[in-house]
Amino acid sequence: MRRPGRAARPSQAEQPPRAGLARRRGLSGTLPATLRGRLALLALVTTVLWVALLTAAFNVALHEILRRQADDLLRTRAAAVAATVDIRADGTIAVREPGDDGALDSGIWIYRGARVVERPAAPGPLQRSADALAGKGTRFADTSAPRSTRLYAMPLSSRGVQVATVVAAASLEPYLLTARSALAGSLGLALLLVGGVYLVTRMVIGRALRPVSTMSDQASRWSRYGAAQRFGAREARPTELAALAAHLDQLLDRQAAVLRREQQLTAELSHELRNPLARITAETDWLTARPRTADQSRSSHQAIAAAATQMAQICRTLLSEARQPSAAAGRCAALDVARAVADRSRAEHPEAPPATASGEPVDVGVTPELLERVLAPLLDNARRYAARAITLECVRLPEGARVFVADDGPGVRAEHAEAVFEAGRRFGPEADAHDGAGLGLPLARRLARAAGGDITLVPAPRGARFQVTLPPG
Repeated sequence: MRRPGRAARPSQAEQPPRAGLARRRGLSGTLPATLRGRLALLALVTTVLWVALLTAAFNVALHEILRRQADDLLRTRAAAVAATVDIRADGTIAVREPGDDGALDSGIWIYRGARVVERPAAPGPLQRSADALAGKGTRFADTSAPRSTRLYAMPLSSRGVQVATVVAAASLEPYLLTARSALAGSLGLALLLVGGVYLVTRMVIGRALRPVSTMSDQASRWSRYGAAQRFGAREARPTELAALAAHLDQLLDRQAAVLRREQQLTAELSHELRNPLARITAETDWLTARPRTADQSRSSHQAIAAAATQMAQICRTLLSEARQPSAAAGRCAALDVARAVADRSRAEHPEAPPATASGEPVDVGVTPELLERVLAPLLDNARRYAARAITLECVRLPEGARVFVADDGPGVRAEHAEAVFEAGRRFGPEADAHDGAGLGLPLARRLARAAGGDITLVPAPRGARFQVTLPPG
């Protein structure tokens, strides 16, 4: 039962998930922030584990070797003493004095049954440990009093019956000293090895990742300023860096393409909105210059509204084509659109040579707004150079339709037939004496091609003659 006034502590399963998230964030916060640091840490942890394993294995193996050496020494001494013991027929034993009787005084006991026959001068605990091995077969025993000592009991038998026992003892202090020295040396060597591996690994990883950092900085700088530099395959790089360079080049190319498209769209919008904005500005200046009659004001307001509507239509058409080129599909009467464009040109530019539209009624597979944006730059170009007249002619074809836009001006030289469609291309004051930006014809061709058609410059007896090919409606 819960105590009053104390909230029950939630179980681990009932703890909010943010607690586990906080623990994971705390764990990730302990890792180095850089890739070099994390790789160096991983190499350090791996090295520590392997060095620890090897150090432990080495010391365990050394301890086993030292123990075997001590056991072999004890067996040898016991066997040497056993050779001096004679077992008589009545079960008694006789010990022959060896040439070097120091062997009996250096940790050797001889027992007949449980009764000691020969014993060295030894401390009491060691004597008791040796007595405990008498008559009990082959055995090893260790004692730490008064110092680390190992004992070995060798039975002496007659007719299958153990009659006597030889017990040999050897101090383990030299072996333990060797083991402790080896342990200290191996630990010191392990620390030096781990530290050296960490430093070398960090340096090697840093040098290996330096080209990646350099390439990343270059890519960031090039993408920021729109530079045309690329990594390419000029330098000899490892396979991984070569793949990274290729991917970065692809990314930079895509960014450059997006930037160019944005710049092109901005320039095209500016170019197309120039005439409606100029119309609105002129009508506004005319209205504010002096008082106007109601009919004059109404006419100016209508002109401003028409120009604003045209601006909205231009923005909608160009933005729609930029977002989704296939959105240009539609249907309209090409001759009606050509007449509307010609009528607007005459109304907005009464001082320019008049534009007229004629030909066969034909439906084409584009929207009226898009066809206007295709024909308007061609008509603007013709108006700049025409001497007396501008003509728009629609021709029906089995595969669609053609609209010809012609003027009676000086025309275009044959070597400039394709160059006039390059964005921003100018041919000097004597060949291209106008203040345009050089974007109208490239825009018209791009829109026509996006709709499945094209624009080309065709030969004419006089002036320039542009052919607009449109898909069938």
